This record gives sequence, structure tokens and C-alpha cells, in this order.
Amino acid sequence: MPESVQLAHPTPREAFNRGMRELLPAGPGVIAWGIVTGVAMVKSGLTVPEAIGLSLAAYAGSAQLAALPLIASVAPLWLVFVTALIVNLRFVVYSAAVRPYFQSLPARYRLSLGYIIGDIMFVKFTNLMQNEPRYHRPIAYYCGGAVCNWLIWQAASIAGIVLAKEIPPAWGLELAGTLALVALVVPLCRQYATLVGALISATVAVLAHGLPLRLGLLLGLLSGMAAAFWADRRRDAGMGS
Repeated sequence: MPESVQLAHPTPREAFNRGMRELLPAGPGVIAWGIVTGVAMVKSGLTVPEAIGLSLAAYAGSAQLAALPLIASVAPLWLVFVTALIVNLRFVVYSAAVRPYFQSLPARYRLSLGYIIGDIMFVKFTNLMQNEPRYHRPIAYYCGGAVCNWLIWQAASIAGIVLAKEIPPAWGLELAGTLALVALVVPLCRQYATLVGALISATVAVLAHGLPLRLGLLLGLLSGMAAAFWADRRRDAGMGS
């Protein structure tokens, strides 16, 4: 069978393996952030079982890191909840974007796929669909990368939880994890609305850093979302005129 046909019509296993392969280069960044999050949970006062339970249940590193300082400072529960919710609102956008490819599946399968969605795999999947719109096994590809990402994250997070007292700050894992996220975010900023939202969010968060209860982070998130929405609406209005 010609190679072009094999690529266009892979078996489910081939598509699953491709998703794993294309996710693996991001593995070092996922490992760094997983360890950082695991260490942060323990040093914020959670017990090892509590931290492991949170990692498995939430599977949302950015929301966990945003909520942990609030938990440690005994912030009101509503603020912890709202902060985590807003940080994770991007997954609503992700889910809406990939819905056309999964809408034929039963609800229980869609819920499972929603649980394992992540930033890196979303970017990989949408790039695949843009570059190869007729790819024959998108669900298998998605599952391969998403499961790989989940396994790497949980292994790294649990390692950070268990070894929290043994990992010295001099390792600089926070910087490694931040650089990995920057590498992911920068390509997304090619879109005008995303760029505007990222710039406004970062600026407001820095300027409001001194607010109590980490409200600067929440304010930055809300400002960035509003700015991105405004920029997107303005672009659509300009295209329609």
C-alpha cells in the first residue's frame, strides 16, 4: 500500500501511537510543571493523600497553582472556587472547538475525553485538523496524545508530592515549567484576539500584584478575557463592514 494512503487512512493503533509520539517532545515541560505543582501542593499544607487525590481529580495544573496560595492564606472558599473556575474557563473554549469531531460519541465517552483534554494536546490536535482536515482517525490520535500527557503529568505530579521535602529550590523547576508554557503560548498569540488578551492579562496581573488575597491574578484573568472578547468582536465587525 502506498505510504500516502497509509498516512491518510491509518489504523486506530497507528493514529494512537502518532498522537503519543507528537506529544512526547513536550514531555520535559510537562514533567517540570507536574513536579512543581506536586511540590507546591505539599508545601501549601496538603497531606500526601490529599495532594494525590487533588492531582487525580482536578488534572488542572494552572488552576491548582492559582488556588493553592489562596488555600494556604485561608482565603474565602468562594474566591478559591471562582479563581479556579476562571483559570479553567479556557477548557470550555477547547471543548467547543473540538466538539465537531466527537459529537457522534456517546455522552460517557465525551465526558472521559473532556477529562483528559490539556493545553498541549489541544494545540497538537487543532494543528492536525488544520493541516490534515481529512485525517481518518482523529479520535484515536487525540486519545494517544491526551493519555500520554495525562500519564506523564500524573507521574511527575505524584513524584513531586512524594519527594517534596527532597527537591531543593536550586533546581529551578519553576523556570523550566514557565519556559515550557511560554513555548506553548507564543504560537497561539499569532491570533490577534489571543495576543491582546495575553498582553492585557499579564499587564493587569503585574500592576495589581499587591492586592490582598491574590486578587491581582483574578483581575488579570478577567481583564484578559474581556480584552480578547472585545478584540475578537472588533475584528468581526471590521470584516463585516
